[in-house]
Amino acid sequence: MNSAGHSEATAPRGLELTPFRGLRYDPDRVGSLAAVTSPPYDVVVRPDGLHHLQDADPYNIVRLILPQATTPAARNEQAAETLRGWLAEGVLTADPEPALYVYEQRHADGMLQRGLIGTLRVSEPSEGIVLPHEDVMPHIVADRAALMRATHANLEPLLLTYRGNGTAAEIVDRAAERPPLLSTTTEDGYGHRLWAITDPAETARVLAELAHHQALIADGHHRWATYLRLRAEHPSPSPWDHGLVLLVDTARFPLRVRAIHRLLHGFPVADALAALDGRFRVQRLDVPLAEALDALADAVCAGNGFLLAGDGAFHLVDLPDPALLDRTIPADFPEAWRTLDATVLHATLLDHIWHIPEDDPARIAYIHDTAATVRKAERDGGTAVLLHPVREEVVRDLARQGVTMPRKSTSFGPKPASGLVLRALDL
Repeated sequence: MNSAGHSEATAPRGLELTPFRGLRYDPDRVGSLAAVTSPPYDVVVRPDGLHHLQDADPYNIVRLILPQATTPAARNEQAAETLRGWLAEGVLTADPEPALYVYEQRHADGMLQRGLIGTLRVSEPSEGIVLPHEDVMPHIVADRAALMRATHANLEPLLLTYRGNGTAAEIVDRAAERPPLLSTTTEDGYGHRLWAITDPAETARVLAELAHHQALIADGHHRWATYLRLRAEHPSPSPWDHGLVLLVDTARFPLRVRAIHRLLHGFPVADALAALDGRFRVQRLDVPLAEALDALADAVCAGNGFLLAGDGAFHLVDLPDPALLDRTIPADFPEAWRTLDATVLHATLLDHIWHIPEDDPARIAYIHDTAATVRKAERDGGTAVLLHPVREEVVRDLARQGVTMPRKSTSFGPKPASGLVLRALDL
């Protein structure tokens, strides 16, 4: 028995997903369902995107996931008060019975993704049930944990993937033939639909399949680490034994993998380039963003490569000095990890050459939107470091070996929209 009262002997051997009473917006009480949704908290470009979402509707979910106040304690209390107010007003209401929710995202470019939203039993990485592939930043975990404690809620699901055998897929597809609980299209062009599975026989078949599978965290490492922390704080059994997730069968619906870029505050491009002299090859590219990204894609076929931006041009940085890599990259890791662009960025560039702490928000920001990263660097006089995405099979292979990638190495998508279904832990 561990210190939190959780018996290792009774730990589940596979994924244990549980129906729950979802908390959802009453469409009659808000301007539109699209107007109250948001990307996940860590994808919102701040402050521009945050202000845009706040202005979209007074009940936008961003007021819960990214509350604005002068201190962390005030922000969390504000979110808790806002949630209590919306529940009292009937803006958010709980569904009458527990359900697993089928969630569909569809785009005009042909992308279709369906998955299951439920509460998943939280398990330690050592159990091999939920596989992380990235390190986390302690201050972000602490921030998310404080918000969840204050609101007593899981405000947005994290994204997990698994490779199914078809039973759950049949039930998911059959649910999607019925009229949905909600249907909306957000301004990014994605259509979102939600259905509830409440039939005990269907639920049992889904859970029986999942019990034989493990999952990869595609997006939401900090929220999973938060679930682990909160579970350890509360004697079991408690609602904190489970956390809100979206589980996608990538045998049916492969995810797209994109890079997460870095914005180096107060560090001009000229200074970044000067420090690379003799250590990397640097080529100036006076081309549009799309062409610069194509050049980056070509470069990483032969080795490590990055794009620096912020001074009105793009600078392709590649062909690092092999001796430099040998000196700066830890040797006791698999070759697949040692050769990752994110590994070279963090171990060689940030730590050894530029001396920028990867966990100092005053020095570095992590941004998903490529164009927004470049714009912010140009506006603020900083340096944007653009990366090429990693292949999913590399991520999954390292995760199965128990090897975590540098933090914010990948962006799997599409990500679930926040605000379509929430979980109140006291229901």
